[in-house]
Amino acid sequence: MATADSWLTALRAGIKHLKTNDPILAEVITRYPEPTFKPHQNYYQALVDAIISQQLSVKAAASIERRFQALFGGVFPTPEQILATDHEALRSVGLSRAKATYIQDLALHILDQKLLIGRLPSLSNEEIIRELVAVKGIGEWTAHMFLIFSLGRLDVLAVGDLGIKNSIQKLYGLAEAPTPDNIQTIAEQHNWHPYESLACWYLWQALDNKPEITTEQSA
Repeated sequence: MATADSWLTALRAGIKHLKTNDPILAEVITRYPEPTFKPHQNYYQALVDAIISQQLSVKAAASIERRFQALFGGVFPTPEQILATDHEALRSVGLSRAKATYIQDLALHILDQKLLIGRLPSLSNEEIIRELVAVKGIGEWTAHMFLIFSLGRLDVLAVGDLGIKNSIQKLYGLAEAPTPDNIQTIAEQHNWHPYESLACWYLWQALDNKPEITTEQSA
């Protein structure tokens, strides 16, 4: 993982790159502060939280996460604790049956070493996506969010996010919401690479939006 200083330097280079290459994003960038996400190493909790948060408001997800930790004495549970917990106990904190299953499947993947979570930073974006989507309930959108907000990868284009679609439609004057292929084309036309994550961040800000899941299963 890059040092905090080198990552911040790369982030600021990315902001300059986008301002230079995309006049539409440049105007957005002038209205908002630097992105606040940064890489961290709490990958397991981030993935559990991502599953809990799917298709929920920030407020609702935070409420369930508090009750989830309270179930384990106020601390974040280990994979072993999650697997040892009755399904109905997990559901009692507000998890759907599906999400309880997904969280236990993640715990099982970690304990069985099917998902070697500590080696994720050494993998490419594509490799990480393949590793993560093998877990029930984790799809491409969640993998993209993990790459951006946990690993701090700056070159991730979240083509499945509703907020990104809506923002691009509004800012770039499209008649309808763009498809993933349309988003990729716009990114290429405006030379976002290798800072697509930063473009996504500012697109979210332009709608005063949080990343919003649209395609993955939840209940």
